[in-house]
Amino acid sequence: MSAVEATPMREKPRSGEPLLRLQGIVKHFPITRGIIFQKKVGAVHAVDGVDLDIYPGETLGLVGETGCGKSTLARVAMRLHDATDGTILFDGRDITRMKGEELRAVRRDMQMIFQDPYASLNPRKTVGTIVGAPLRLHKTVPKNQVRTEVQNLMELVGLNPEHYNRYPHEFSGGQRQRIGVARALALRPKLIVCDEPVSALDVSIQAQILNLLNDLQDEFNLTYLFIAHDLSVVKHISDRVAVMYLGKIAEAADGSELYTQPKHPYTGALLSAVPIADPNLAKTKTRIILEGDVPSPINPPTGCRFHPRCYKRRTLDPGSQERCSTEEPLLVDHAPGHIAACHFPLDATIIEALTETESGSSA
Repeated sequence: MSAVEATPMREKPRSGEPLLRLQGIVKHFPITRGIIFQKKVGAVHAVDGVDLDIYPGETLGLVGETGCGKSTLARVAMRLHDATDGTILFDGRDITRMKGEELRAVRRDMQMIFQDPYASLNPRKTVGTIVGAPLRLHKTVPKNQVRTEVQNLMELVGLNPEHYNRYPHEFSGGQRQRIGVARALALRPKLIVCDEPVSALDVSIQAQILNLLNDLQDEFNLTYLFIAHDLSVVKHISDRVAVMYLGKIAEAADGSELYTQPKHPYTGALLSAVPIADPNLAKTKTRIILEGDVPSPINPPTGCRFHPRCYKRRTLDPGSQERCSTEEPLLVDHAPGHIAACHFPLDATIIEALTETESGSSA
């Protein structure tokens, strides 16, 4: 059960040009054989043709099971990985192959909060050094004012400024993640990529960090790409939600639309797994159990990548089933701002079984 389960979706109007635009992003990791003379024998299709827009001031939630390519996509967007193919536009500029000082200048406006607060902080450095590093590297404040600025950032994220000289091991998990938030906020970026920032924290601490991120977004007009597994967490913080499966976007929509009118069978399965606090309502909820394991990204299925596990496909006639296994579905509009890649989207009967108890539990 999540502490933020019943919180309504955040809704913000989108306007103007996207702050971040990903066009046809592909990232393959080569598989080699041999020690001295290495030969490529295959590739891991981590991300395989993703189009995604993130508008200024909004939060885009990105969900999907482990290994679907969420974190790889985020690192490609941040230029921590070079894209195999595709284009990355940030604030109207093509940064896909940007290098050197030009890329370094762009990084001031793009920061990241990492998943593990224990591994993302250098244990040999104090909090003051960690949070102050961006300020020193980019020289945004005079040297004699770095300490004051760092202490202001610590206070802003709910840490005691007097702990400036403490080391990471002296803080709890939630406090360490606040340090990561302060470091990401130091340069007042336009975009912050949150790579599962609360998955390693207790439920009560998760709510505190999420509320902190919401408050900071309102105060500094931040834009978030928020990656998570927990759909109730995504529901709490996101304006729009994109669902990813095996390197591709399966569905994307405004949060309220996605949670009440899912079109892709995979999205429906994810929503059916969200726990409900009321035992009586939980008994009546339709639970979809996906059969089999996620296919290997080294050799992804032909056609729709979800078809080997799709419960909707098993109800179709043989001719339609063959279409799912041979023809790759395109992302098509089902409503304004709502796209899904499925030849046979969910019908009203299945949607009602998945969402009726959800509306009753939040009433």
